[in-house]
Amino acid sequence: MKALFSEIRGAVFATLVLAIVCCGLYPLVVFGISQALFRDKANGSLIVDQDGTVRGSKLLAQGFSADKYFHPRPSAAGNGYDAAGSSGSNLGPTSQKLNDAIKGRVDGYRNENGLKSSEAVPADAVTASGSGLDPHISLHNAELQTPRIAKTRGLSEDKVRELIEQNTDGRDLGVFGGPGVNVLTLNRALDQVGTRP
Repeated sequence: MKALFSEIRGAVFATLVLAIVCCGLYPLVVFGISQALFRDKANGSLIVDQDGTVRGSKLLAQGFSADKYFHPRPSAAGNGYDAAGSSGSNLGPTSQKLNDAIKGRVDGYRNENGLKSSEAVPADAVTASGSGLDPHISLHNAELQTPRIAKTRGLSEDKVRELIEQNTDGRDLGVFGGPGVNVLTLNRALDQVGTRP
């Protein structure tokens, strides 16, 4: 019996030590390092106004539908860009529902951007990302939206292209994927420039 209690005591002691190390000390060390070295990223890459109001995250898309804004990728996340419902649609290439949705989005994209019915539409303009929250659009997608934005805001297309360039993120690690335009930061930059009558 004495040996049994000795084993139990050893197991309880080991559990307490591991709990303190793994559930207390290790998370505190990781938290401290992340706050010291990567504060912005560790706190969600938040976009904060000068008055301290949080406007969003550079990592999450928001819905923009007004003509004066660049429009993000469609979202399959919850009720439109809902981070709590982040997911894809789970609709495959043989899904009639997906094909109908894409066809409607293609027609809408062409209509809002003044494109001919024969002009190709970028895939990222009519399909949702895997998470439904991708904040980026392709450079081609941004270029096709540029005339609409410039006209609505009374800006030159060159000025809008300059803002696109300033809000374009490069390839991941310099080699993976293509450059992407962050829609939230671009639309905020447009608002700072304003609208000319």
